[in-house]
Parts: sequence; structure tokens; C-alpha cells
Amino acid sequence: MTLLPFDPTIWALLVPAASALLFALLRNWRLAAQLNVLASFLSFALVLCLLATPRKEPGRFLLVDDLNEVFLILNAFVGFTTSLFSAGYIQHEITAGKLTPRFLRFYHAMYQLLLFGMTLALFANNIGILWAAVEMATLTTVLMVGIYRTPEAIEASWKYMMLSSVAIALALFGTTLTYIAARQAVGEGAEAMRWSALFSHAGALDPSLLNLAFLFILLGYGTKVGLVPLHAWLPDAHAEGPTPISAVLSGLLLNVALYSVIRFKMLLAGNPHVLSAGPILIGLGLLSVLFASFMLYHRRDIKRLFGYSSIEHMGIITFAFGLGNPLANFAGLLHMALHSLTKSGIFFLVGHISQAKGTQKIAEIRGLTETHPFLGWGLLAGTVAIIGMPPFGIFLSEFLIVSSGFSVHPWIILLFLLGLLVAFSGLLLRVSGMAFGKPTGRQEPVRAIPWPFLIHILCVLAAGIFLPKAVVGWFRQIALLLR
Repeated sequence: MTLLPFDPTIWALLVPAASALLFALLRNWRLAAQLNVLASFLSFALVLCLLATPRKEPGRFLLVDDLNEVFLILNAFVGFTTSLFSAGYIQHEITAGKLTPRFLRFYHAMYQLLLFGMTLALFANNIGILWAAVEMATLTTVLMVGIYRTPEAIEASWKYMMLSSVAIALALFGTTLTYIAARQAVGEGAEAMRWSALFSHAGALDPSLLNLAFLFILLGYGTKVGLVPLHAWLPDAHAEGPTPISAVLSGLLLNVALYSVIRFKMLLAGNPHVLSAGPILIGLGLLSVLFASFMLYHRRDIKRLFGYSSIEHMGIITFAFGLGNPLANFAGLLHMALHSLTKSGIFFLVGHISQAKGTQKIAEIRGLTETHPFLGWGLLAGTVAIIGMPPFGIFLSEFLIVSSGFSVHPWIILLFLLGLLVAFSGLLLRVSGMAFGKPTGRQEPVRAIPWPFLIHILCVLAAGIFLPKAVVGWFRQIALLLR
């Protein structure tokens, strides 16, 4: 018996879709910014309603299970807090003349369209709908990255579009091969594209086609995850786009792309005759951690710096899922959630810092703890959290990843620890220079809304001190499913 008089699944899709259409027609950008917050909060509330709704059998096109519920709740929560940050951030950009009201109609409409695309991808019980939804979300961010219309922003947007176009083709080819591999066992038409049908017939799928399909899927969606060497778009997109989009990119869209890879990995695990996806994910994850960690030392732009940090952390999560044992899967899920909260919170501060200082150049940002105490100390706290220092939760997730793999892959874990140590030093070195020292550059007051960052950092701190039994049980149950 349902506890709710409506289906939250459908409404969680309708709200962002209808909001995108409304904001495209709405001329008043101030009202649009407020309604954007309201729509994002309503989407979050609707997704939470899934927890109070008895689980249904997978539908023809939509699916709700333990795995995508985690992603959906995280996606909606960060989407809501980012909309709060975005309202104040955008107002400053209008005042400074960087954006015009005409572009803001486009911005708020695209923001809700992005949330719709990611939500649809997570709900999809069809590999074709998943592909279309991920591409919708990706192309939406392509447009938003270039919203400032500067030469650098247009170049970053163009580069992102070119690489995304290649990734689109590769992911589509992998999706098509999966359908062909399933056609004989499952049947013709949409049934051979449903996740629920594919999982139930996984052992009967053509192994050679499934192997080839996974490689194309990994290349296509792996580009969107930002895994090395498929990462080239990510630092530019972070550096040149509006900061709320950087927060959504690092906190959400990378997760949605990784979710797609995980679903296909689960499909391979159900067929004993196919290749093992684990070693490939371990290799790509480790390469991403090592490469991004060393690249942190050479960054001159604060948003680009944390863009490379996102590459490192997506590598950590991929590495954990590659290990594949229940403890590593648990740690990967936990790290994914905590990274999303921490990194988006850091970008909230970085957006206000760049507005206060009038620059994103690290060398021109000094003495933040004196000139803007909340921004300076907040950035330091966020950095301590993201590098995995106790008592923040990322220390726990990284410790569990190392513990889960040390007995099986000791030398690989040592390389992994080297990457973490290099990233630790690089980020702390860069951020301490910005937080302390003699203040330089502009010192404009910025009206920063503190609550989005504080909520995120307190959640990450609480996770490091005490994880609720319900969350542990939920994540443990999912970890057992992620083979």
C-alpha cells in the first residue's frame, strides 16, 4: 500500500522540465532566480518521497532501486543548495556587468534542463534513454560553459563540445552493441534495452559483443567522468564557465556518467564468459589519481586547480569500484557522496572569492583570512576535508579503500597512496598561500550566502564522526549488489 497519493517518480521529472520551459519565457531574472530555488527544493522533496514509497516493479522506461536512489537524493540535494548559491552569485555578475538579463533567462532555463537530464538518466530503465539523457545534460553544460561569451569561455565550450561529440558517438556505439548482444536472448525491440531484462538474462548475452560494448561504453562515458587520458575538457570547463556550473559538474554530472559505467559493469559481472571490468577500472582510476595529483602543483587558476582535484577524486572512486569487493564498493559510494558535498561546497566559496578579488589567478589571491574571514577559513576547512584529513568523512572513505585493497594489491595500493600524498601536499600548499599572508589585490565586499557551504561541510564532518546505522546498512546493501 502506497504512503503517498501521487507517484513521486513522475513528478520529480515533471518539475524540472516544466520549470525549464517557464524560465525560458520569464523575463524577470530576479523572480526566475527565486523560482529556481523553489523548483530545485521541490525536486529534492519529491526525490525524498521515494523513501516513503514502496518499491515498485521496474517499469517499461523508469526504474527505482537502491543504487539509483543514492544518486538521485545526492543529485537533488546538491542541485538545491547550488541554486541557493547561484541566486546570490548571479546577482553579483549582473551588477558587475559580466552577464545580461537576457542571458539569465537562458541560464535558469538551462539549469533546470540540466537537472532534468541528470534525473532522467538516473531513473532510466532503458539504455537508450540513459544515453539520450546523459547527452542532454552534457550538451546543456556545453552551452552554459560559454555563457560569458569571452574568447576563453567560447574556446572552452567549443573544446568541451568537440570531445563530448566523440564521446557521444562512442557511447552510442557501445549502447547499440549491447542491444545487439541482448537481442537473441531477450528479444527484439525495447525489451532488449531494459536494464531489468538485461540483468535477468546477463548470462545468455553474447560475450564477445558484450566485451566490445563495454570498451566503447567506458571510452564514451569515461570521457564524461573525466578519467585520464579522457579528461582534457574538464579543467577548461571549470575555469571558464560560471561557478554554479562548476559545482554541478564536479558534484553531480561526473557522478551520473560514472553511474552509467557502474550499471554496465554490473551487467558484465552477470556473465561468466566476459572480461573482468575491475582491472581496467583500477588502471584508469590509478592513472587519474597520479596524473591529477602532480598536475595540482602547476595550476595558476583557482577553479582549474579544483578541476584537477575533481579528476583525482573521480579516479579514487573509479579505483574503489574497480577493486570490487564489498568493502571497496561501500567506500566508493561513501567517497562519491562526500566528494560531491565537499567539492560543490568549495566551489561555492571559490565563486565568491573570484568575485571579491576580481580574479581567479592564485598568485593574486592572498590573505583571505584577513580580508574575507568566512571565505578564507571556509576554503581552508574545505581543503582540509577534500584532502582526507580527519575528522572529515573523506578520511574514512579513503582509509576503507586502502584497507580493502592492501592485502590483494599491495604495490598498487602503495602507488595509490603516493598519489594521495602528492595531492595532499599540492592542494595544501596552494590554498595556504591564498588563505594566509599579506593581503593583495582587490578587497571588495561580497555578500556570500553561507548556508549552502556550511550545510555541506557539516554533513562531511558528521560523516567522519558518526555514520548513522541506516546509512551504513543502505550503502552496505548496495555494495553487495555492485559486483
